Amino acid sequence: MTDFLLELRCEEIPARMQLKASDDLARLFTEELAKAGLKPASIDNFVTPRRLALIARDLPLETAAVSEEFKGPRTSAPAQALEGFLRKTGLTQDQLEDRDGVWFAVVNKPGRATTDVLAEAVPAVIRAFPWPKSMRWGAASATTESLRWVRPLQGIIALLGGEIVPLSIEGIEAGRETVGHRFHSTGTISIDGADDYADKLRAAYVIVSHQERQAIIEAKAGEAAAAKGYSVIEDKGLVAENAGLTEWPVPLLGDFDPEFLEVPPEVIQLTLRINQKYFVLRDAAGKLAPAFICTANIEAKDGGVAIVAGNRKVLAARLSDARFFWQQDRKTPLAEQAKKLGRITFHEKLGTVADKVDRVAKLAEWLASEGIVPNCDPVLARQAAELCKADLVTEMVGEFPELQGVMGGYYARAEGLPDAVADAIRDHYKPVGQGDDVPTAPVTVAVSLADKLDTLRSFFGIDEKPTGSRDPFALRRAALGVIQIVTANGLRMPVAKGDLLDFFADRLKVQQKEAGVRHDLIDAVFALGGEDDLVRLLARVKALQSFVATDDGANLLAGYKRAANILKKEGVEQAKAISLSYEPEKAEADLIAALDAAEPQAAQAVAAEEFEGAMAALATLRAPIDAFFETVTVNDADPAKRTTRLALLARVRDAVHNVADFSKITG
Repeated sequence: MTDFLLELRCEEIPARMQLKASDDLARLFTEELAKAGLKPASIDNFVTPRRLALIARDLPLETAAVSEEFKGPRTSAPAQALEGFLRKTGLTQDQLEDRDGVWFAVVNKPGRATTDVLAEAVPAVIRAFPWPKSMRWGAASATTESLRWVRPLQGIIALLGGEIVPLSIEGIEAGRETVGHRFHSTGTISIDGADDYADKLRAAYVIVSHQERQAIIEAKAGEAAAAKGYSVIEDKGLVAENAGLTEWPVPLLGDFDPEFLEVPPEVIQLTLRINQKYFVLRDAAGKLAPAFICTANIEAKDGGVAIVAGNRKVLAARLSDARFFWQQDRKTPLAEQAKKLGRITFHEKLGTVADKVDRVAKLAEWLASEGIVPNCDPVLARQAAELCKADLVTEMVGEFPELQGVMGGYYARAEGLPDAVADAIRDHYKPVGQGDDVPTAPVTVAVSLADKLDTLRSFFGIDEKPTGSRDPFALRRAALGVIQIVTANGLRMPVAKGDLLDFFADRLKVQQKEAGVRHDLIDAVFALGGEDDLVRLLARVKALQSFVATDDGANLLAGYKRAANILKKEGVEQAKAISLSYEPEKAEADLIAALDAAEPQAAQAVAAEEFEGAMAALATLRAPIDAFFETVTVNDADPAKRTTRLALLARVRDAVHNVADFSKITG
């Protein structure tokens, strides 16, 4: 057994692609080896900005011999069938075995040298590599058959044990040489094998493990911040991105003019994170600190003084722009900004953003005035809705689209608008996704709900519905937002009708799955029809879930399904009035009496939205139904008895359907 080292060296790989590329390399390589019957004990994979690498551990020096058996046509089959089988197996007829009138072929495949397998596998992996974006280069790029890679491929290391695996692709011959850090290392580095790969590159200022570089960045950034009494605001994504931008990460602390802190903190954070890839710091009081940490890719002789100074200068220019936007935007009231929304098309069939705002304002006002959103001032709801999109035309949101809503809230507060209005403008996009804060302030709830409902109703109205994985207008997210707002605030309202209600049902299943609610129970309640009050629906579903988990519930479900199957077989769709023209058996009479008591109790409980009580009423049917099926013959020879007993089962079915459609429940 021996280890195989593969390194694919190229120009800088975008940081966002590196980790997936590293996983893809290990996956594709494993799949190619498996085709030849090879399976490494484990694979260690590495990635830096300029290389993808892996080490396949404990590979045999050759594959095992394989014997495969294939069943062919009958010996009496036409000649064409036999000829096809021979072509498939590569054998001649005298090499086949006749077993009870059927041809069998035994194909023996000798073992292959692992070196030969690798020489074929590596080029196959390179050519099949699924980069999200790739390029061709050089003279060969004139043809579409030439190699594509994320950036020009410059070198390949392929070492099995200490020996070079002879392979090449597009004129690049595999060898044992690589290069170290772009600035800290010169010339080539000769690698003996898998065991010295990481160490030799470390000596050349390259840390090949992405995970190790992340750990270094987190630790050193934390130390640098703590030395000044600051702490780093956790940002795993930024740590990974900085690890993808460096081969020898060196976190350095810098500062900026505290006067820039007059700009909203979200703006400063985005400027640092998005524009500059800097870590954001907070002071001991938890406030944004006038400092940052950048990650250099070199061990500077001056300790990083010049690097920090250069980054400070660039950041100052960025923050100056942000402060200018902040000052300029506040010179124009939001009401004036909102007038510009008529120039922006929302959708060619739905008008401008101003048209949408008008619809949202009317709906938000209605939700408040009708008391659907309790304790909400209709005047404030309308005002907030009319201004909620105004920041889309501001300079700041033009620079940082992520701050839409947030900046509107700041501008509203700065011009002295009521806090409820400013908060609603700031938060009306929430919740953006699962786990995001759900609005609870009345004005915010009204505006957020109106915005999402308008989006859903408008796009469904023009038949622009999500299909498959396509959801260009984020309607699934809007529906989940509506569900979260309605259920979190206990709002009693019809959310939708028709196909939009079905859409809500699907989203509700997704949303409630994480809460442990079974989707079939949601189906069972939706199947009743006419249920578009999400609060009432979920209360019924949760009561149903508790009920079916009990013995009474499970047995009633079994009895219901038995009754439903009989009715279906007999073609009984609607219940008929029960007319007893004979002396009923005891179990029959007991079931009638139980239904007489349970039906009105369950109906009354449902009307009062006391769904646990409705389930309790149904539970009283469990024993009478069991006894009925044990002792009573439904399909009696007497037509009167048969008709009456089918009507009785139909009454059982309908009594249960007043609470939920049990036919939708699995199990």
